[in-house]
Amino acid sequence: MSRASAPGSTVADGPINDAPYRTFVAVEFGNQVVVQSFTNLYGCSIGDNTRIGPFVEIQRGAVIGANCKIQSHSFICDGVTIEDEVFVGHGVMFVNDKYPRATTDGRLQTETDWKLLETVVERGATIGSGAVVLGGVRVGAQALVGAGAVVTRDVAPGEVVRGVPARARSD
Repeated sequence: MSRASAPGSTVADGPINDAPYRTFVAVEFGNQVVVQSFTNLYGCSIGDNTRIGPFVEIQRGAVIGANCKIQSHSFICDGVTIEDEVFVGHGVMFVNDKYPRATTDGRLQTETDWKLLETVVERGATIGSGAVVLGGVRVGAQALVGAGAVVTRDVAPGEVVRGVPARARSD
């Protein structure tokens, strides 16, 4: 992967960084990556053949594997690793801080004031639209997280979970 643009990588209607309404800073793009308009990608890595929908933000330190689909309005923060062949539905939010605060002792927080919680979504998993995945969890290979679920703990490989908090399907 290259830092600015890999040969064959495109953004919906033109070469990487040539189309309007996109922010790409220090992104490693694989081959044949497609990124739609109105996206913010910075300091992240995107694998081969991955498709990124509109209105998506992927922060520094996030890693997206090959052959993934990231649907519109999703937020993928620092500390999230999404392995190959993962589907992330519309409006999925990842969280990387267990105790978010704006300030510490009356001053704005810095990176030293909180602990990054890493999250892994394993190969072939599906995260349904509107789901929230809290930091520090692992979603197993081929698992399915239902739409609107709030994932607060690990999901076993192949498991189907839904609800708030997300629990194994009982029917």
